[in-house]
Amino acid sequence: MVGLWALRGLEAIDATLSSARRGPALVLGLSETLTADRLAGNTPASVAEAVGALLDEAERQSPALRRAGRQAVLQAVFEEIFNHLDPYSRYMTPAEAREGRERRLGIGDLGLVLAANPGRAARRALTVTQVVPGSAAARAGLRPGDRLLEADGIALLGDDIPQAMALLEGQAGSTVVLTLQRGGRRLAVAMTRSAATPLTVSAEVRDGILWLRVPFFATTTPDQLDTALARIPAASAPLGVVLDLRGNRGGLLQQALQVTDSFLDGGRLIAATEGRHPDSRRRLLAAGPDLAAGRRLVVLVDGRTASAAEVVAASLGDLGRGVVLGSATLGKGLIQILVPLPGGGELALSWSRILAPRGWPLQMLGVLPALCTSLGAEETARGLATLGTADSPMAIPLARARAARAPVPTSEIAALRNACPPAEGRDADLATARTVLERPDLYEAAIRD
Repeated sequence: MVGLWALRGLEAIDATLSSARRGPALVLGLSETLTADRLAGNTPASVAEAVGALLDEAERQSPALRRAGRQAVLQAVFEEIFNHLDPYSRYMTPAEAREGRERRLGIGDLGLVLAANPGRAARRALTVTQVVPGSAAARAGLRPGDRLLEADGIALLGDDIPQAMALLEGQAGSTVVLTLQRGGRRLAVAMTRSAATPLTVSAEVRDGILWLRVPFFATTTPDQLDTALARIPAASAPLGVVLDLRGNRGGLLQQALQVTDSFLDGGRLIAATEGRHPDSRRRLLAAGPDLAAGRRLVVLVDGRTASAAEVVAASLGDLGRGVVLGSATLGKGLIQILVPLPGGGELALSWSRILAPRGWPLQMLGVLPALCTSLGAEETARGLATLGTADSPMAIPLARARAARAPVPTSEIAALRNACPPAEGRDADLATARTVLERPDLYEAAIRD
């Protein structure tokens, strides 16, 4: 079937083409009277050889394919294949692959932490929440509260932060012109990208609580988190720690493991992975020690918490190390491997699924909180009053989610996620987290679940 899907991708460029499988052969219709066929066999190599030969023939016969170019043809082929597999496998052109490598290496940082604007009317812009001292943003005079509207004339949309970050990032030394709004003024600011280390962890002691905000993951995140935990002793924050992962779209699995490890003693299971290949099956254990020294911990999540950030929340909640609070998370629980292609392109192929310590899959299901805040103040108050008891609104959904095993029926996923619908984090989450930490009885009841 993969060979047939590949050929059908050509039809997106040239609608006069058609494809079919007849017995052991792949057949490509090139016109009303002209066809080409190749034996496909039963091995991946023989299918690839047959598809390659038919692609060459199609390009010779189709002016539309020749005008589109080989990169567009490859992209159409792989997009059709991946439409039948999973939502995260994809083909990256050489330019996209290069930009991805640069982002993974931290090249071209602007020194900004961004969030979507609250409220309906402003959702299509981004707000600067932090400016890293000494960064390109600091040198250009950007301030927290500035609204970013455009980068090089292209709109920055608050409901698609990953796309906005892709527009903002680039090669160190290159320049981007940002259009921003500050109060009633509209400004244009030119910024030169640098390779400065991004500030990915902010730490603040307030009301006897250590508030750790981690808006995104980077290679420096684990070290920055460990530094914050070491710098602020338990005596300075006697009520405990809040780890805020709301809006965190994740990063590399290794970063998630290191962040989780900071709160666990050695030997505990952080997560497991499983796939068809034996090498994809792994048990990922904490090395310890718990740098938070067993302090009470609340983990904040929302509907934008994804990927590696979900691994952290799932592990700490499953192991009873912290109380997860907020809404259902995104549900991205697949691991991709990168396969380089001739010419500089790359394939990102889903390799395995991630399982929480209790064995349930993160993919599509996401992380359910022990205390739901996405259904409004009244339901949040009811959840607080019954936290950790059989009367808790989340008791049954949590038990069912933890008992789930892949593949989970879509109807069950929908039912569980509807118990606490994904939503954007709100200020009330912080007050609720404080209440949980101020009430040791509530906290202890919740983590005994």
